[in-house]
Amino acid sequence: MPKRVLQGVVVSDKVKVERRFTHPLLKKTVRRSKNYHAHDETNRFKAGDLVWIEESAPISKLKRWVVLESAPKA
Repeated sequence: MPKRVLQGVVVSDKVKVERRFTHPLLKKTVRRSKNYHAHDETNRFKAGDLVWIEESAPISKLKRWVVLESAPKA
């Protein structure tokens, strides 16, 4: 099974990932966000940076994601 890769914004030691979906009953686009504890070994990324994170084996009690690289700003 392939590892999931998500795009998000760095917030402290976490990455906020926002997803959009259509509400099944109201047919309105809804935004939901979730914070993932992501491992950044070199402390290269600062708050506000757009990054890609990838699922990995557990690194600590809460960390199961690794920051891959910076995503291009749109």
